[in-house]
Order: sequence, then structure tokens, then C-alpha cells
Amino acid sequence: MQFSADHAAQVGSILAAAAREEIMPRFKALGDGAVRHKSSVFDPVSEADEAAERFITAALRDAFPGALVVGEEATAADPSLLEQVGEADLVFVVDPIDGTRNFVAGLPLFGVMAAAIVRGAVAMGLIHDPVSNDTAWAVKGQGAWLSREGRDPLRLRVAAPGPLERMEAIAGTHYLPQPLRHTVLHNLPKLGSSTWLRCSAHEYRLAAGGFCHVLFYNRLMPWDHAAGWLLHQEAGGYSAHFDGSAYVPAHTTGGLICAPDRASWQAVRDALFAEAG
Repeated sequence: MQFSADHAAQVGSILAAAAREEIMPRFKALGDGAVRHKSSVFDPVSEADEAAERFITAALRDAFPGALVVGEEATAADPSLLEQVGEADLVFVVDPIDGTRNFVAGLPLFGVMAAAIVRGAVAMGLIHDPVSNDTAWAVKGQGAWLSREGRDPLRLRVAAPGPLERMEAIAGTHYLPQPLRHTVLHNLPKLGSSTWLRCSAHEYRLAAGGFCHVLFYNRLMPWDHAAGWLLHQEAGGYSAHFDGSAYVPAHTTGGLICAPDRASWQAVRDALFAEAG
């Protein structure tokens, strides 16, 4: 299937409707028992996540008959769904609320993410911000854009390359195994600054919009990264696994570094993985 800006608008409307009807009415209004934890205390799920995913899944199935929809919460209940991401003719991967920890804490830093994957390749990606009610989106080969109500779409472009000491990084190091985690944390001060927002949706939007230079991740669940990866690519960026191989949405390991260009990627990779002398 060939996707277009019209398809992106169609899916963006679905994400916005889910945010309007299922997410925002629950923001700062979750009752007792509305939040539970999955794999650990660092992995919460709320009734808003589940309601939004049901809404998005039903709407995508209506809009794209025959498409497989793999949501984060559905996969938590049936892990075998993940195996189909790289095999289906058309699969949508959905994160109904990326940044659930922020959402349940009342912090307005969360997003709704969806990506269309055609026979293992990311063809379209969208990241909707329920608070600002705008959507960053990309279609393969058609650039990266920010759609805002009542305004013309804004073209997104990554930051210009620069020296390491002037690069701003967002680094999710919490899933790194030791001793690699220690090594990376030791080397992060080589960059100009580093932070972590607990929300890859907004992290990818920042990088695609040129407001930071580097993204660094270890665990790569497709609903967390497929949409943002394409957004960053179409905004002119370069990314690869830690070993330099290309990102594939079916991969959940191997790490990912996103940078303005290949030379910047190599400089960041070399700096962060350098053994202490």
C-alpha cells in the first residue's frame, strides 16, 4: 500500500479523537484502581491507555480493512502479536499513551503514537500531542511535518551538525546492561548536555524539530520507536543500531542512536562507548 498525506491526516484524526474522548477527560482525574503495573513499578498502565487503544484499534480496522493492529496493551496480554510486526502486509503499531508515568503523575508530557509498517518497513508515522492538540507526521519519502489546527503544516528539520561539546542529547540509559550502562553514563558529559523526558513521543518530536541533536535508546519496542524513527529520518536525520546496522521495526534489541548526520552519529557512538582510560 502506498501512503499519502491524506492517509496521515486520516490517522491523525483518529489519534486526536482518541485523545479528546478517552485520554484528556481522564488526565488528572484517574480514580482509585485506575492505574496498575505490568512488568515492574516503572511500567504502569492506566484505564486511559486501555480505553484509548481500544478506540484507536477499532477506528484503524474500520479505516484500513485487513490491516493488523498491534497495540502495546494488547501485546502485554498476548506477546505473540509482536512476532507479526515484521511479517504482515500491513500492520499498525500503536502506543495509546507514550509517557504513561508522566500522565499518571499529572505531568503534561505524553503522546499518542502510531506507525504503519508495510512488509517489515516503516511507511508512515504519527505522534499526536493531546495537550497541544497537534500532530507530527511523516510518510516515507515525503518529509516530516507538524500539523496544527488552523495553521499551515510546518516542515520539520533536524538540528545542524556541530561539535560534541555543543550537542544536546536525550539519553534513555535505564535499560542498558552493566557494564555498558556505567560506560555510557561516564561518557555522557562529553556532550554539551543530556536529559531524559520519560516520553519518546516528545523526544522524537524535539529531535525532528531541531531542538536537540542526539537520541540514545536501548530497548526498542516498535510502538515506542517506529513512528519517531521515520519522523527523524524524514526530517533529514541519520540513525542506526549501536553496531551501525540499520534500524528495523521488528528489532527490539540492538540499541539506537539518532543524530543529525552520519558523521555526527559516528562521533557520538565513539564518544559514548569509549572505555575509561
